[in-house]
Amino acid sequence: MVKYKVSAVSYLNTVPFIHGLKQSELTHNIDLQLDYPSICADKLINGTVDLALVPVAVIPKLKDSYIISDYCIGADGAVDTVCLYSDVPITEIESIGLDYQSRTSVALLKILLKEYWQLKPELTKVDIGFEYSIKGNHAALVIGDRAFALNTKHAYIYDLPAIWKEMTGLPFVFAAWVANKKLPQNFISNFNTALEKGLSDIDRALALEGDNYPNCTNPKDYLNNKISYNLDSEMRKGMELFLRKVTNQII
Repeated sequence: MVKYKVSAVSYLNTVPFIHGLKQSELTHNIDLQLDYPSICADKLINGTVDLALVPVAVIPKLKDSYIISDYCIGADGAVDTVCLYSDVPITEIESIGLDYQSRTSVALLKILLKEYWQLKPELTKVDIGFEYSIKGNHAALVIGDRAFALNTKHAYIYDLPAIWKEMTGLPFVFAAWVANKKLPQNFISNFNTALEKGLSDIDRALALEGDNYPNCTNPKDYLNNKISYNLDSEMRKGMELFLRKVTNQII
């Protein structure tokens, strides 16, 4: 029996996906690895996994890429977990720490700085714990579950997908299920069925998988009302526009 290596993001927003996969018959067909987004991307690019939930910004970097699911991690407006945090207004920010766990969100921030705000602050690489260095004119882009703890700590919070929506009129896709090779259609079908089942029972998914997110005050509301999981036509339009901007290197 062929066993496919699968890398998925270990954030709260993927709990329904992880639950669906763990409860499905695919447990015998996959080696599921949980990582943060940039590691998922590295594994898919390097070929150490066959399939991953990857930041969409890396799709152009893949020699071969196949989006194998109509499910994604997206947002149609504010999401609460991909934000620029600052103690001063955006126009007074001098430097921004870029979350090391992110690629798509970093690319999105660069686009918004150039096209929406028309600003050129210094962009810096950071290490673990960087979110505690936000002070004065230094801001930070923070993604994922760590952002929950920051949403009441800073005077200025810029929710990136909300600003993308305002600028383009389109939703934003952060991550999609992408394979680096053609996979059997029956496996793809079973994989999508597992994802669908996980999304159809978010309460049970949270009960079994969602107890490690103490900073999120209402996980059910976050999953149901902040995250958009369906990779529908509008989501695809938003993703295609974003990828054109990334590919054209306008950032």
